[in-house]
Amino acid sequence: MELYLDTSDVVAVKALSRIFPLAGVTTNPSIIAAGKKPLDVVLPQLHEAMGGQGRLFAQVMATTAEGMVNDARKLRSIIADIVVKVPVTAEGLAAIKMLKAEGIPTLGTAVYGAAQGLLSALAGAEYVAPYVNRIDAQGGSGIQTVTDLHQLLKMHAPQAKVLAASFKTPRQALDCLLAGCESITLPLDVAQQMISYPAVEAAVAKFEQDGWERLAERRFNRTFCILINC
Repeated sequence: MELYLDTSDVVAVKALSRIFPLAGVTTNPSIIAAGKKPLDVVLPQLHEAMGGQGRLFAQVMATTAEGMVNDARKLRSIIADIVVKVPVTAEGLAAIKMLKAEGIPTLGTAVYGAAQGLLSALAGAEYVAPYVNRIDAQGGSGIQTVTDLHQLLKMHAPQAKVLAASFKTPRQALDCLLAGCESITLPLDVAQQMISYPAVEAAVAKFEQDGWERLAERRFNRTFCILINC
């Protein structure tokens, strides 16, 4: 299984990479824009925040196959082993085929249907990213799409992996993993929810309190025993 963070927040990546067994970081144009740093600045910073380890994903901006390929080459000039995210449109499928021929790894993104995802894998995408919550928001079933896509890739494109994206809750992410998904990318708020349980914090505080009370009791008994020569 591969766990990614979906963010361009360098500070958060550095902090969470100490806690999570991260495989890397995914970004998209909206995430980059929100971070207000140029792509050629933030990508090296993200790479450094992970200690030079892990995979980075960044998305093309062009809408034609030729433009997407040019964007991909520019991204590779920033980070040599970056995985290029390509929207799975008709032009995107053509771009994925062209990039496969150049040996540039790709992720088919903006996937809303299992057939669409399968086509991107058959075209040569190494990863396929269904948008789980966005599918749900449109009245579909994100988890069912992930399940169907996972089975299709197993049968017809075993070299490709489902990298599920677009989560609002940890439950959605866990359901994808239970469906057989090999990789997930979490937005920061969902990642934080996975390690934030008030009941756990209360239990730890109670353990600490009980421990100090027990220690104080032992010290009192020892002192009292010395005083009465027991």
